[in-house]
Amino acid sequence: MRTRHSARPVQALAGLLLASALALAGCSGASDKSTSASDAGAGAKAAAPDAAQQEGASGSGNARNTKTTPKLTASSIIRTASLSVRVKDVPKALDEARTSTENAGGFVGNESTSRDGQGHERTRVVLRVPTDKYDEVLADLEGAGKLLERTAKAQDVTDQVVDVESRITSQRASVARVRELMDRATKLSDVVQLEGELSTRESDLEALLAQQASLKDRTGLATITLSLTQTPVAKAAAKDDSPGFVDAVAGGWHVFVTMLRWIALALGAVLPFAAVAALALVVWLRLVRPRRTATVPAARLEESGGQD
Repeated sequence: MRTRHSARPVQALAGLLLASALALAGCSGASDKSTSASDAGAGAKAAAPDAAQQEGASGSGNARNTKTTPKLTASSIIRTASLSVRVKDVPKALDEARTSTENAGGFVGNESTSRDGQGHERTRVVLRVPTDKYDEVLADLEGAGKLLERTAKAQDVTDQVVDVESRITSQRASVARVRELMDRATKLSDVVQLEGELSTRESDLEALLAQQASLKDRTGLATITLSLTQTPVAKAAAKDDSPGFVDAVAGGWHVFVTMLRWIALALGAVLPFAAVAALALVVWLRLVRPRRTATVPAARLEESGGQD
């Protein structure tokens, strides 16, 4: 009976120590060593003495792993370049750029083609090439035509790569410790609390792994943005526009023909009126005028007879 009564305070004390250890672990992500010691102490009081010794050994081993500097297997420099080249044949130059990129072990990314108001073709393409082939591919692209513009950048991210890899190592060790505590937990409340903590730490670990993958992609493959524009066709030399004798004769003839054309148009427009006027004149001469001529002498005879 005494053993049962004394076991309850020990379990309660172990639960309190476990909760405090988790709270310290969540607030001090940077100081992972102190969190490891607190989790190890809480696990030791909740489990057997042998488990406590194993936890301490694991904690010291994780601390040594955290101190180890990650080895960099590739260059930690992000290289980007932008080229603007004028070529005679845009599709042909684009095929050559693709071939050069694929031969170097890279690939072609986004691509867009358009035409300006004068019908000149323009293509913009993004090329990803291995860093060790960056200078070689860049030289090939510049020699495709007339170089109009070039910009190149190099960003050293070695410190960022080392920091991310170190944080990943520490976060993995932290996730492993929480899982060990879950295996030893006997109360449902402790298990629920540990599951929430484990979910948070695994989410942080996934974010770090995604950041690491992004850095690996940008440092392993250089990015080249290539713009190809079509060479405008050379215009013919301007001719002398000063008029000569032939031009004057041709111009005079054109004016004469134009004048005749307008006269013909005017006559055509007046012709209907002239026809009506001619018809009226004929009627007047044939019908109206003879009658008036015959009427006037008769009137004069009547007047003279009356006088006699």
